[in-house]
Amino acid sequence: MDGRFEVFTDNDGSIRFRLTDVDGAGFVVSGGFQCTRDAALGVAIVREIAGTGLIVDRTNEAARSVDPPAPAAQHAPELVRA
Repeated sequence: MDGRFEVFTDNDGSIRFRLTDVDGAGFVVSGGFQCTRDAALGVAIVREIAGTGLIVDRTNEAARSVDPPAPAAQHAPELVRA
């Protein structure tokens, strides 16, 4: 899936980044940064972690589910229950 990170200034003057898909729909919005350089460093960290980071389920849904849902994608990441 194609996407991009966009660095922007929010209404309060903080600099943030958002991860969008090819159509521009936002998926993730960062916390605020003091400067563009710090936001770019945040993007670099997210890029590094995202490829290898575990998905930890901290929802109450896991306790209620009888059968785990089918993966949304053929190569869906493994879910780690916390």
